[in-house]
Amino acid sequence: MMAMDLTIHASFLPHDDPDAALAFYRDTLGFEVRKDVGYQGMRWITVGPVGQPGTNIVLHPPAADPGITEDERKTIAEMMAKGTYASIVLATPDVDAVFERVQAGDAEVVQEPVDQPYGVRDCAFRDPAGNMVRIQQLEP
Repeated sequence: MMAMDLTIHASFLPHDDPDAALAFYRDTLGFEVRKDVGYQGMRWITVGPVGQPGTNIVLHPPAADPGITEDERKTIAEMMAKGTYASIVLATPDVDAVFERVQAGDAEVVQEPVDQPYGVRDCAFRDPAGNMVRIQQLEP
C-alpha cells in the first residue's frame, strides 16, 4: 500500500476574547499572525510558528458553529472556563526558557517544567480562554 503524503495544516482552538488570544499567541509565544478575519462581530485569527508557514492554529469563536444548540454553547463556555474543553501540545528545544518567558507574560501556570515518568520534560499553561497549552522538550 502506498503511503499518503499528509501534513497537519491547522488545528482549532476556541477563544472568548480575540485581543487576549492575540496577546498570548503573538506577544507571549511569539507566533506570527497569518490571518485575522472578522465576520458578524466575531473574529477568526490564524497564527503559527515563525518559519513554519504550513503549521497553523486557528483561534475561533466557539459560538460561530451553527450546528450547536444553546445548551451546547453553555456547556462549551463552562468547559472553557474550567480549562477542560480544548488543548494543544507544543514542542521546543528549551522548555525551561520558554516556561520563563510564558510565565513572565502572566499566563496561568498549570505545571512548572518537570521530568515526566513517561520520558518527556514538559510544562503547562492555560491560555486566556482556558485552553490547556502543554510545552514539551524536544529530544536532541
